[in-house]
Amino acid sequence: MVKKFTHFCSAIFLLAAGTGCSENMAAKAEPMSGILLVGNKGEDSLSFIDLASGKESARRNTGKQPHEIAISPDGRLAAVVSYGGETIDIFDIAAMDRIETVSLAPARRPHGIQWLDDGRIIATTEGSDNITIVSPPTGEAQTREIANIATGQQGSHMLVVTPDKSRAFVSNMQSGTVSVLDLVTMTKIADLPAGTEPEGLAITPDGASLWVADRRGDQLRVFDARNLAQLALIETGKFPIRVAISPDGATAITSNLGDGALGLFDVATRKPKGAIKISGTAESQQVTILFSSDGKKLYVAETGPDMIAEVDLAAGAVLRRFKAGADGDGLGIGLDDHAAKH
Repeated sequence: MVKKFTHFCSAIFLLAAGTGCSENMAAKAEPMSGILLVGNKGEDSLSFIDLASGKESARRNTGKQPHEIAISPDGRLAAVVSYGGETIDIFDIAAMDRIETVSLAPARRPHGIQWLDDGRIIATTEGSDNITIVSPPTGEAQTREIANIATGQQGSHMLVVTPDKSRAFVSNMQSGTVSVLDLVTMTKIADLPAGTEPEGLAITPDGASLWVADRRGDQLRVFDARNLAQLALIETGKFPIRVAISPDGATAITSNLGDGALGLFDVATRKPKGAIKISGTAESQQVTILFSSDGKKLYVAETGPDMIAEVDLAAGAVLRRFKAGADGDGLGIGLDDHAAKH
């Protein structure tokens, strides 16, 4: 059901964020363009931050607990989950307004989310131990079809989809597994043992390998995404709550909540290649990480101080920090108004 709204690196870097940069510190590198979206899960809102200026342009209400964000393939729309409910909000990024709310009921507690290039939106629905697949709107009524695939596991929290859109991988935190789901036959293929409490996961751009962060075990597991064999077990920093793969497929990065740092790993060799200190403390409650499209920068959500750090990866340095709302966590980068018009 759809509800419409009328408004529409081999070296180890130990570089501190620096003093006097608690908010919107001037960057020394060329600033990014576009809009950084931040889901403020502590206040049910979405921040729109202009990356050129580093200023928040708007803040809009969302559903309850907007933990994760997915950007449409054209960069114009954002899908924001309501982890405390059963809906996904759709926002027009340039207009900075909510244009639609999609009900997933009876599925509950959507969290991990991905917007595929065929228009489908796929989200874990943790409260129902499944994933939910939302079709693009069709017909005059712009209706959406809703489908589900059960994981049969507990705590189905994050997901990634292979580049060919044939499979989804879902981390099941309480079960200690990763479910492998066939998006063509709409069935489960397997559950892979993945440590004590797997949460973050990422797939390489070529679809060859899956990287899974066991946050309690302080480990990364690497699987062959095709035959599902485990390829490596790698020690990480403390409490690796997220993992992301660079756009060029060369580097995997963990967000280590327990030590306020990023761990860097060579994808080809599956070996550590250093770390970047962000805050250096668990008090920052560092969670979500997001690459810029060119892979040169990383955006890091520090939910403790309600800040987002912008990191230059080549220099291993924090360039700026942006102020967001309470417990800013989920991140996405969309087109600004000028780009959206051209």
